[in-house]
Amino acid sequence: MEEKKFDLNSIIGFVLIFGILLFMLWQNQPTPEELAAEELAKKVQVAAEKNAEVKKDTFVTNAEDYSNTTASDSLKLEALKNKLGAFAYASTLPSAKDHETLVETDLLELKFSNKGGYLSEVKLKKFVNSDSVPIYIIKDGNAAFNISFSTTDNRNLNTQDLYFEPTITKNGENTVVSMKLKVSENKFLEYRYELKPNDYMFGFHVRSQGLSDVFNSSQEINLDWKIKTYRHAQSISYENRYTELIFEYEGGKDDYLGQGSFKDDTKKDITWIANKQHFFTSILLADQPFKSGYFSSKNLVEDEDIDTLFTKAFASRLPLALEGGELNKSMDLYYGPSDYKILNAYDRNLDEVLPLGWGIFGWINRYLFIPLFGFLGSYMSYGIAIVVMTILIKLCLSFVQYKQFLSQAKLKIIKPELDAIREKYKDNKMKIQQETMALQSRAGASPLAGCIPALIQLPVFYALFQFFPSAFDIRQKSFLWADDLSSYDTILDLPFKIPFYGDHVSLFPILASIAIFFYMKMTTGQQMATQPTQEGMPDMAKMMKYMIYFSPIMMLFFFNNYASGLSLYYFISNLISIGIMIFIKNFVLDEEKIHAQIQVNKAKPKKESKFQKKMKEMMEQAEEQKKQGKR
Repeated sequence: MEEKKFDLNSIIGFVLIFGILLFMLWQNQPTPEELAAEELAKKVQVAAEKNAEVKKDTFVTNAEDYSNTTASDSLKLEALKNKLGAFAYASTLPSAKDHETLVETDLLELKFSNKGGYLSEVKLKKFVNSDSVPIYIIKDGNAAFNISFSTTDNRNLNTQDLYFEPTITKNGENTVVSMKLKVSENKFLEYRYELKPNDYMFGFHVRSQGLSDVFNSSQEINLDWKIKTYRHAQSISYENRYTELIFEYEGGKDDYLGQGSFKDDTKKDITWIANKQHFFTSILLADQPFKSGYFSSKNLVEDEDIDTLFTKAFASRLPLALEGGELNKSMDLYYGPSDYKILNAYDRNLDEVLPLGWGIFGWINRYLFIPLFGFLGSYMSYGIAIVVMTILIKLCLSFVQYKQFLSQAKLKIIKPELDAIREKYKDNKMKIQQETMALQSRAGASPLAGCIPALIQLPVFYALFQFFPSAFDIRQKSFLWADDLSSYDTILDLPFKIPFYGDHVSLFPILASIAIFFYMKMTTGQQMATQPTQEGMPDMAKMMKYMIYFSPIMMLFFFNNYASGLSLYYFISNLISIGIMIFIKNFVLDEEKIHAQIQVNKAKPKKESKFQKKMKEMMEQAEEQKKQGKR
C-alpha cells in the first residue's frame, strides 16, 4: 500500500475557498434598516397569532403597521373596513379580544367585557341563594346591553358586537371604569362607570366624542336592555309571583307588566326601569327622562319541575337622542337587594319597586309596619319580632272585636222580638222591614254596628298580606323549625306532588288553618245565634257551615308554598283573636246588663235621623204602590 504524503497545495486551496466564503458573507449582511424591518415583521406575526386564538377572523395590529402585513392580513383588514366602516379601527387594537376586567367594591364584584363594553357578570358579595351559592344577577350571558345605530355611510351597527378599550382610574374614593369604542385615538363612544364604596348604585354615562360625522342623525338610536332573571329562592313559583318589570313614567307614575305568559307595554317620559327578581333587582335610572320606552316580560316557567334556572325574560327598548350630533346621556345603575330601607334612601321613588299596596294599604306599610318591624328586629330575632308585632296589632284592634261582639250580643237578645215581628207580618215583607228597622234602632242593635268596625280591619289585613312577601329582613332568617321565614317551612318531603299543594308539607300553614277553623266556628256560631228564624235559613246555615271547613282548607293549600313568616302571623293572629273572644264573652260582656240597657233605650223617645225618615218614606211609598197595583 502506498503511504499518503502531506499535500501543501491542497491545504492552500482549502484556505482560499474559506476566505472567499467569509468575504461573501460579509458583503451580504443586512443593513440596520433591514434588521429593524425584520424585527417589526416578527412583532406583527406574534400579535396576529395571539389574536387568532381569540378571534380567528380578525387580524390585530397597530394602524401604523398596516404596511408590514401580509397579503392575507391586508384582505382581512379590508373586510373589517367594509363591514364596520370607521369603527374598523377598534378591531385593530390590542383590546379587540374577548377579555373581562374585574373590579370590586365593598358590596359588588363586577366584570366588564371588552366585547360590548358592558357588564358580563354582577355578583352580590354579601348574599347567597337557597343552596348557599353566591347571588349573581348577571352571569353566563343571561343579560345584554346594546346601542344600535346607523352611520352616515349606511351601516347598521350594534355596540354588543364591537370591542371597547378598558381603562381604570380613581376619582377620590370612587373607582372609574372607562370603556371606549374608538374610531381613532381622539374619536370614540364611551361607557363610563363610576363605582362608589358601600353603595349598590353607581354612575353610568354614555357619551361620544368626535362622532357627529359618523352617526346618522336621521335614523333612530336605541338602547336595548335585556335580562333573564335567575332563580334564587327555594320555591320558584313563589319567587316568580313577585318577579316583574316595573317602570316609572310621566313624572312620577309607576306601572308594571304583571304575571302573564307574555306582557308588553309602551309609555312616554321614562325615568327608571326595574327588573325585579323578588328579593333582588337591577334598575336603570335616567337623570333626564327617556322620550319613550317599550317593555316586555315573558314567563320562562312553564313546568316547575323542568324550568328551574330562570323565572322571566325582561326586555326594554329606549330611544337615545343626539345633542349637537353627539350622544350624551347621564344615568345610574343599581344592582342589589329589593330592600325598602336601601331603595327609599335614594329618594328617587324607588320604594315603588316593592309591592306594598296602593293607597291606604301602602301608607300603612310605609309609615307603620316597616318602621315598627325594623325597630323590633333590632332588639330581637325576626321570628319573635313577628310574634310581638302581631300581638301589638291585635291589641290595638281589640276594640273592633269588642264592638262586633257587642253588636252580636244585642242582636241575640232581641232575636225573639224579631222572630215575633216576622211571624206577625209574615205576609207583608215591607212591614217586616219597617218594624225590624224600628226595633233595631230603638235597641241600638243595628247589624251595621258590627259590620263597620269589621271593615276597619280590612286595610290592616291586606297591608300585612303585602308586607311579608316584601320584607327583605326576614330573608334566610330562621325561627323554630323554619329555616327561612321568607320561604316555606318543611317538616316532610313527599315522594310525589299534589296539585295546587306541592311536594312537601309545611307546618305553619297547618297550624294557621287549625286556628282559623276554631275562630270561624266560634264567630259563625255567634252570628247564627243572632239570625231571625225564617224560611230559607237552613240553606244559609248550611252555607256558613261549609265555609267553616272551606276557608281553612283553602288556607292550607294556598299558603303551603308561601313565606312561613306570613303563615306564622296568621297562626298567632287567630290564636289571639280566639283568646280575645273568650275574654270578652266571659269577662267583659254581661247579657243581663245589655238586655236592661236595651229596654231603657226602647222606652226613650227615639228621634229619627233624616236618613231614617227618608228610608221610612220610601218604604211607605213602595208599600202604597204595591197596594194600588193589586187593586
